[in-house]
Amino acid sequence: MQILKATADNVLAASQTVKNGGLVVYPTDTVYGLGCDPFNVDAVKKVFEVKGERKKPLPILSCCIPDLEKIVYLPEKTKKLAEKFWPGPLMLVVLKKPTLPNVVTCNLDSVGVRIPKHDIALQLICQSDGLLIGTSANKTGKKPPQTAREAAEQIGQEVDMILDGGPTPLGAPSTIVDLTSKRLKILREGTISLQQILDALS
Repeated sequence: MQILKATADNVLAASQTVKNGGLVVYPTDTVYGLGCDPFNVDAVKKVFEVKGERKKPLPILSCCIPDLEKIVYLPEKTKKLAEKFWPGPLMLVVLKKPTLPNVVTCNLDSVGVRIPKHDIALQLICQSDGLLIGTSANKTGKKPPQTAREAAEQIGQEVDMILDGGPTPLGAPSTIVDLTSKRLKILREGTISLQQILDALS
């Protein structure tokens, strides 16, 4: 698998690959992501095959809140956190709308969403119609890659394109907050702390 420098032309080519049902590895602010069109059921199934082992719901990245509202419900508390921390390394688990295929969430009624703080990722997402699968570009249980080369070593033979945007700036996964019930739950604490989240809501 050829690793391509993330030029404007190559990002555009990657978005066409996504629209054609292909799989693309791309840089984000946290780790390298493995993306496809979340509405293309066959492409989503391929992502699960590439990741291997047990199935976990796939997160979705977007470039703006209106695009996310096509697939999820964003109540006021959620929007408050989104406006404070997006673009950035905070994933919000929220209730999904019927428009999002159940295969993405493994038949759960919720999904993790975020807007990354990374120009290349945002360009790719916007050119891929505003929504992109955003799981980490690694085999399940292996270390999430911080460079295109690390991603290529794990899954390079199983994807259609790898965009190299240099090392990821944060090099750590996002914080995940579950907002599907009245009581907020931290599923994973990353670069944004629980205290920062509570402060934003107070």
